[in-house]
Amino acid sequence: MKKSVFFLSVLLSVAINAQKQEKDPEISEYVKLVSKDSLKANIEKFVSFGTRHTMSSTTDQEKGIGAARSWVLSKFRNYSKNSGGRMEFYLQNEDLQPDGKRINKVTNLGNAIALLKGTDPSDKRIVIISGHLDSRVSEVMNSTDYAPGANDDGSGVAAVIESARVLSKSKFPMSILFVAVSGEEQGLLGAKMLADKAKKENWEIEAVLNNDMIGNNSFDAPKNDGVPKLRVFSEGLSAFETEKSAAKIRNFGLENDGNARQLARYVKEIGEKYVKNIDIKLIYRNDRFLRGGDHTPFVNHGFTAVRLTDYYENYDHQHQDIRTENNKKYGDLIEFMDFDYLKTNTAVNVAVLANLAKSTPQPLNVLMDVKELSNSTKLSWEKPNSGKVKGYQVLIRETSSPVWTERIFTTEASITIPLSKDNYLFAVESISTSGNQSLPVIPKVSR
Repeated sequence: MKKSVFFLSVLLSVAINAQKQEKDPEISEYVKLVSKDSLKANIEKFVSFGTRHTMSSTTDQEKGIGAARSWVLSKFRNYSKNSGGRMEFYLQNEDLQPDGKRINKVTNLGNAIALLKGTDPSDKRIVIISGHLDSRVSEVMNSTDYAPGANDDGSGVAAVIESARVLSKSKFPMSILFVAVSGEEQGLLGAKMLADKAKKENWEIEAVLNNDMIGNNSFDAPKNDGVPKLRVFSEGLSAFETEKSAAKIRNFGLENDGNARQLARYVKEIGEKYVKNIDIKLIYRNDRFLRGGDHTPFVNHGFTAVRLTDYYENYDHQHQDIRTENNKKYGDLIEFMDFDYLKTNTAVNVAVLANLAKSTPQPLNVLMDVKELSNSTKLSWEKPNSGKVKGYQVLIRETSSPVWTERIFTTEASITIPLSKDNYLFAVESISTSGNQSLPVIPKVSR
């Protein structure tokens, strides 16, 4: 008994030390490079297009969605010069026919994309950051009236562009795809077009960070609300092949441990590690109540995706005609933006993108031995197929905890922990030689 208690105390001591890992200085530098002025300039440019409605002009050089997506591509073209030839940029587009829903005329749908290729040719993983370029007023089919879309979703696309600028010189083993999708307000059309392509071509998408409205907080938060908050929405039970796995999920008590939930925890951990003055809230829904976002088409294809968004939504400045009524201004105007908040949230994205892109792939064949009843838990795994691994971290939390609370580092491919699998949940992540962790893997049962 004394031996077991001693062993547990040693393990927990190791776990505490593992939690105190130093920040990666390269990632810290990237975070510092995020510029409030650059973000503001991006928003000002978006607002200048008048409207970015999906069915607005694609031929006008100064107004409409076409001019906006061309400008985004010009920014990607400029940043590609920093990449040593590793950043490609292009427009993914197709003509949509009227659908009797939210497309009432032939419309050229286009996603502005930049792909920063990873340096390891054997690492096929991609991490995606997205925001939607289109904007709207009160009437979703109104494609002509002034629709500045400063926060919805100029803020998300501004973060995409700024992340591309900051990370364009980086040399990560994993690839990063930066995308400004269109058609969100008309039914997530651009995101679906991209997700369908990824599914058809078997892209190895590690994670999708969808940013939609991340730049309006101080105008909406109650006074003395404390540290600014950022919501991360994640699904619980995957919509993808749930029927096949539901019984196993229920039996193992993993309703809160799908891939999206692991990514959300990762965003909170890495974001709060590198970025000051932000409280990242894990919201246990795929999106806001009865509403959707551009990560959903990826989720529906089985990819790991989450949504990052303001904690407080102000509906006076979202989906509104520009007007003044009873001395109150309505509309998504730039004057209601909080650029310090947008800078902070963009820095969260940069930190998560960089940490993921510097990581090795996840450990393989992670198993929990259940051949015998025991108050200890034996885990085993195999090294990933690519990348240089420094070691592994075993993550531990009580079943009621929303986040991982303990970590044990090991260079071995197995470990026995004197904690009962009845009372705790476990996961394993790879640690690269640069100290960056992969997304966690929940063990499968080995009999």
